[in-house]
Amino acid sequence: MACFLVPATEAIVTTSIERAMKKKEESGETSRSGIAFSTKLGWLNKLLWGGSGLLAFEHVWHGELSPFFPFLTKMSSPSEANEMFHEMATTGVGMALLVTGVWLGMVVVSSKLEKKAVEVSASDEEGNS
Repeated sequence: MACFLVPATEAIVTTSIERAMKKKEESGETSRSGIAFSTKLGWLNKLLWGGSGLLAFEHVWHGELSPFFPFLTKMSSPSEANEMFHEMATTGVGMALLVTGVWLGMVVVSSKLEKKAVEVSASDEEGNS
């Protein structure tokens, strides 16, 4: 019922980090080679925000969220908070870790492609001189 809150919280944190990194990159405080880290962090943000939004919509669709208090309809009493926290700790954390893992894979692949492109351009320059 509240599993989408974990990736949404991660998205809030990474969005603020992305904005800070973007300011540093624009001011020239970081060296830039290839795709900027803020751009790569933006990929993670898009994955997290999109997934959280879809999960929230799914919970609304199934009647697990409501526009009135207590918002989480399965948690109609404080005693049911343990069920919500258990779902957040298991399903929510699992989803956030999976999305972050996929993003890390994307970053590794893009870094290898950037490195290969640099090597190819360097060998082309050697061949032309």
